[in-house]
Amino acid sequence: MVFSSLIFLFLFLPACLLCYFLVPGLRAKNAVLLAFSIVFYAWGEPFYVLLLLANAAMNYAAGLLMGRCRQRGKSLKPVLVGAVVLNLLALGVFKYAGLFVSTFNDLTALSLPVPQIALPIGISFYTFQAMSYVVDVYRDQVGVQRSYGKFLLYISLFPQLIAGPIVRYSDIEVQLHDRHASGEDMFYGLLRFATGLGKKILIADRCYSVATQLLDGSFTTATTVGTWLGILMFTFQIYFDFSGYSDMAIGLGRIFGFKYQENFNLPYTAKSITDFWRRWHISLSSFFRDYVYIPLGGNRRHRWLSLLITWALTGLWHGASWNFLLWGLYFYVLLMIERPLLKKLRRWPAALRCLLTMFLVVIGWTIFYFTDFSRLLQAMGAMFGFAGGGLLSGQVRILLLNNLPLLLLCVLGASSLPRLLGGAFGILCAQPGAAPKLRQRTYVVVSYVFCVALIALSTVSLVGSGFSAFLYYRF
Repeated sequence: MVFSSLIFLFLFLPACLLCYFLVPGLRAKNAVLLAFSIVFYAWGEPFYVLLLLANAAMNYAAGLLMGRCRQRGKSLKPVLVGAVVLNLLALGVFKYAGLFVSTFNDLTALSLPVPQIALPIGISFYTFQAMSYVVDVYRDQVGVQRSYGKFLLYISLFPQLIAGPIVRYSDIEVQLHDRHASGEDMFYGLLRFATGLGKKILIADRCYSVATQLLDGSFTTATTVGTWLGILMFTFQIYFDFSGYSDMAIGLGRIFGFKYQENFNLPYTAKSITDFWRRWHISLSSFFRDYVYIPLGGNRRHRWLSLLITWALTGLWHGASWNFLLWGLYFYVLLMIERPLLKKLRRWPAALRCLLTMFLVVIGWTIFYFTDFSRLLQAMGAMFGFAGGGLLSGQVRILLLNNLPLLLLCVLGASSLPRLLGGAFGILCAQPGAAPKLRQRTYVVVSYVFCVALIALSTVSLVGSGFSAFLYYRF
């Protein structure tokens, strides 16, 4: 099940909210959330829900065992190593077995059978969440969770189960035991959810349609402008798709009283690659920083080797294809080149730095898009003037003109303008004056109208197009 489906919007979510707010007490509310979360996952993965339950049980048991070892003065490291190995083994078997066997066959000219294992949805996200828990228990940064039900709720909570953000146990440890959702929380949650839904359905899905039309065909007749337009559309698709999901997850979490960390902070306004990765998929970047880069030595020792390993793993995390490894190493090289030049780059005009960063990011998304290296080279050739179809064709010109409003909407939507307008409207309505209650009501009414309009437009679009999967589901 996905957020951007009619079943979720008009059946699952209303039923979940009704049951959640009708039952008394936090224990009953947690039970409702857990039951609906299991149904949510089992809807599309009835078999792999067993893997989710087993993963949660193993990491829960590891936490309990480490707690006992700490009480008895025994070493916790064997338990930690065992838990991490089992987590990575499950991830390796279900996500990377096919890649490793096929690569081995290519290198050795053997014909070993390549495992055809369907990728369990969300395994990359909930595995990392589980590992962060056992590592934090080992570091004595969080307490041991003694209730399997609460731990399973942490792992399986449906707002963030499928595509993040990667929520650390420390972020919601207290909220599992004590939380409440105020009227303000529910208002903010609804606004955030509707915004994310609009970003996904009304922008990302339309970008996807244009991108695939231009990038999935033959490059023998591709044009330079057409290829750039396709990559730009994919660049905006992946942002509005993934940040839209994060908005919906954060909004839903807030409705139930959970406060998740932000996952995106206007990444396409970054003025350096370093700045970009502080703004893009923040929960993943911080995970690799805290659980891979710093333990390997970080800035203290072996900096470049630690950074190389971190970015290689970051790339491979995104999928079982070598282009993702290349994508990770591409950003490693950029960061390695950029670091000694940052002081000089800061003297450049901000607009120029932003444009340069965006150009490099778009090249990165080109590597990310094409899992076939031959098609990647063809696309790169088309982008830089070696296209078989020349610079521009009549068909691409029409496509460009028809999608200029969408492209402009993408540029404005990815900028700080919506945030500035929303903030200015909120400040205006909050100003003291003769009728403060009227201003407050105006803000609330306009916000609700905005939410209803986005949900209505998204519903109309869904009725016409049907199922709308999120891009990051396959990672």
